[in-house]
Amino acid sequence: MNNAKRLNSVVPYVLMALATIVIMISIGLVLALMFNTVRFFSLVSIIEFFTSTIWTPLFSNPSYGVYPLIVGTIVVVAGAILIAVPIGLMTAIYLSEYAPSWLAKIMKPVLEILSGIPTIVYGFFAITAITPLLQALVPSTQFYNAASASIAMGFMIVPLVSSLSQDALTAVPNQMRVGGYALGLTKWEVTKGILLPSAKSGIVASIILAISRAIGETMIVAIAAGSQPSVSWNPFQSVMTLTGYIALVSQSDAPEGTAAYYALYAVGLILFLVTLLLNFIGRKLITRKVAQTHV
Repeated sequence: MNNAKRLNSVVPYVLMALATIVIMISIGLVLALMFNTVRFFSLVSIIEFFTSTIWTPLFSNPSYGVYPLIVGTIVVVAGAILIAVPIGLMTAIYLSEYAPSWLAKIMKPVLEILSGIPTIVYGFFAITAITPLLQALVPSTQFYNAASASIAMGFMIVPLVSSLSQDALTAVPNQMRVGGYALGLTKWEVTKGILLPSAKSGIVASIILAISRAIGETMIVAIAAGSQPSVSWNPFQSVMTLTGYIALVSQSDAPEGTAAYYALYAVGLILFLVTLLLNFIGRKLITRKVAQTHV
């Protein structure tokens, strides 16, 4: 009994210490990003960084306009979302409303296996299977291109959209379905007119979290999208994304203390702030949906 009491008195302190370590590491990461970003802007004009359309930090005459990286990121992420949202949402509707319960129990784990596949596998699949297919359909497609990265990334984030959307649809009270059927509505009319509007916040949250996941993806874009900073919105051309630049320069010989080195932290801070904002919005929407469900 004494040992149990002693253990119970120690456990809260151990848990507090572990939580404090996690918090301190997070704070340290943020401070490292901020301090090194300040050093970067002491070497490079913040106006040039956000307005220039040329990104050549490793050239002898460097330029630090982040706009091409932002364009490349938007092109890849937008393509991935255009693929993931329709497939993921239709899958969620089928599993929630149409599929037999035994089939839904099998298909959901199978779909979630996609999110467990290493992203480097998706990257190699993009350049070995998707890119040749795109080149056959669109001969002007470059070997490294945004479209193949978008397609691979889209399939990678389908489970995120489908799983969260299915949870949002399942959380809609069954009385609303019964009421729709009592009015003579078909299953699709109930789904379209009652369930989807009721689950809207959860579905939107799943899309926002999928966007956040896509923005932070590194290996797929590093392998399939290329490393050519470009302001072109053509998805069949090579682009460089924010994460792609970090992966590229991390393996280069950019000397510590140079603007090219500190540019890693400036780009990393942009990624951190964008994904933080998107995750905050997504979690808020999910929390609001849960609160509404329990009212």
